[in-house]
Amino acid sequence: MDAVNTEFVWEALGGDPALLPRVSEVVRDGALPARLPVREVARACVGACALAAAELGARRAGLAEVPRVRVDDGAVATAFVSERHLLVDGRQPVTFAPLSRFWRTADGWVRTHANYPHHRARLLGALGLPGDASVETVAAALAERSATDVEDTVYGAGGLAVAVRTPEEWAGHEQGRAVAAGPLLHREVVGAGPVRRLAGEPGLPAAGVRVLDLTRVIAGPVATRTLGLLGADVLRVDSPGLPELPDQHADTGFGKRSAALDLADRTDRRRFGELLAGADVVVTGYRPGALDRFGLAPQELAGRRPGVVVAQLSAWGAYGPWAGRRGFDSLVQAATGIAVTEGSAGQPGALPAQALDHGTGYLLAAAVLRSLTQQREEGGTRLVRLALARTAAWLTKGSRGEGPGEGGPADASYGRPYAPNDRPYAPYDRPDAWLAETRGFLGTLRYALSPLSFEGGPADWSRPPGAWGADEACWA
Repeated sequence: MDAVNTEFVWEALGGDPALLPRVSEVVRDGALPARLPVREVARACVGACALAAAELGARRAGLAEVPRVRVDDGAVATAFVSERHLLVDGRQPVTFAPLSRFWRTADGWVRTHANYPHHRARLLGALGLPGDASVETVAAALAERSATDVEDTVYGAGGLAVAVRTPEEWAGHEQGRAVAAGPLLHREVVGAGPVRRLAGEPGLPAAGVRVLDLTRVIAGPVATRTLGLLGADVLRVDSPGLPELPDQHADTGFGKRSAALDLADRTDRRRFGELLAGADVVVTGYRPGALDRFGLAPQELAGRRPGVVVAQLSAWGAYGPWAGRRGFDSLVQAATGIAVTEGSAGQPGALPAQALDHGTGYLLAAAVLRSLTQQREEGGTRLVRLALARTAAWLTKGSRGEGPGEGGPADASYGRPYAPNDRPYAPYDRPDAWLAETRGFLGTLRYALSPLSFEGGPADWSRPPGAWGADEACWA
């Protein structure tokens, strides 16, 4: 059963259950309110990630005891909406574009995603509309078609649209069944590799680890942002033809560098190969198989770089008819029944945060950290694989009482503290305690601090985000 607590996540990561008492939880009313147990899922993801970091730091430093971990609902809730708290020289961030929203169709609702210019162009092209079409024009066109017709047509044109389904409809969908059949996260050894027992400081458990970051949007960048916090040398590489949205880059660019390489260019392709040869961790956030032609298939990486950790993230999972489809958090919420569950008065709704993105990001970072710990003892080339849709399945199963606490989503027993609270904590009503400000290349940034907290661990990133694609494509 998919219990909604840190214990379930830690077991999925292959962690030692004897370490769970090292985790204590600060439970605050008002954090991430929803019908589904969003607060509990968020707390479990962050708690497991922090424990994995503390464990790796202790092993590298030769400590007899793993540092204590503290998970505060206030820090977690603030971090899970970090993109909303970001201010760049006092300016509010741009989150969703006008054509990224729910739309009425002839038989229900559809959700579209058109934040990127190329996705907007494909959406309008699929609907036979001009590039300057207004919201009202798009609404009129969609109102005449069925939701699944829009879904298929837009997908066929390379765009992003998903019919809003009920939980029952998704459970009966072939992709829904494929996702539900798998574990919360997939782990396997895909090849031989040396045992690497690097020494290190307990407070920076990933120091000296080279992470090649091939991710976009939120979930993958949150994972690599977290590894950067923990001391890793994180280099994000993008195609120069697909620049990131500026505010998105600012929010998730802390603790890492950013380079642009055109893999169609022979020189850039050679430089990319040199990066792969020196990487300890490769994190990808594209559709399954999309990057295999660049030598990034796990088995090929196992041959080229024995001992590397390969971490793969996708929207819909590696199996099923939708495995090759693009997707984002908002679309996964719509397809899996979350939008219906969180909606009201016949209209779909949304979670209080892009919790599938953020939660899966911390799960991905935790899986990388645990893989590095296991590699110290056993060696091997390791693969971890996660999907937003599988995290969604975990969230929705928790709402049905499949795990501790069957009193409904508001029941605090969903995420019991392993070290009980010794006093009542104030409700979560203001995020100020978990926000910070810094100056950098992008200007003055107000941002959310990382929710990871363990004894001796870092309180903040060592570097603010720089300009997208402006760094040298080499290891520090």
